[in-house]
Amino acid sequence: MSKSQHWNSVYQTKPSDSVSWYAPHLEDSLTLIKQLSVNQQVAIIDIGGGESTLVDDLLAEQYQDISVLDISAIAIEHTQNRLGASAQAVTWYVGDITQFNFENKQFDVWHDRAVFHFLTEPSARQAYIELVRQSVKPGGYVIMATFGPDGPLKCSGLDIVRYDDEHLHGEFGADFELLGSKITHHHTPTGGDQQFLYCWCKVC
Repeated sequence: MSKSQHWNSVYQTKPSDSVSWYAPHLEDSLTLIKQLSVNQQVAIIDIGGGESTLVDDLLAEQYQDISVLDISAIAIEHTQNRLGASAQAVTWYVGDITQFNFENKQFDVWHDRAVFHFLTEPSARQAYIELVRQSVKPGGYVIMATFGPDGPLKCSGLDIVRYDDEHLHGEFGADFELLGSKITHHHTPTGGDQQFLYCWCKVC
């Protein structure tokens, strides 16, 4: 089964508010985006945000240039239906982030909650980071959220890589200035607890 087939199956068979990563509001992500944004005209991309509620909150905050990428067309379709007419204000991309090309589009803020930790192969992580270098403007920001050192070892039946801030920043390298990091805890719909690491960097 391909990666897109795997994720399409997940979103076809589970209600959006029952998956382990669901949250009614991604408060940590939204707070960081608001702190790093100079105005509502900044270009923001949410990686793996197919069924995430972050896009709802960004629209409510009147951000004007929002993009969402997900490997699952089903997830994006669900969110477009949820948003109704407001979905027309968002640019939607379907594809594998390790094989994607945004062409001439560049972003001021790159946000990823829980995609990078699925990249268990070094070559996949390198492809991801190269795309970030190409796609984020100099002086732009990268917000990464992965499972932390005590987070789960698997998610949705797939292996993941856990990170501390030194390890995660080390993957990106000196072109990215680490501005801050913090450990957070996500409470899953079934009552579980998942440790997340947030790191935010500035592109040099």
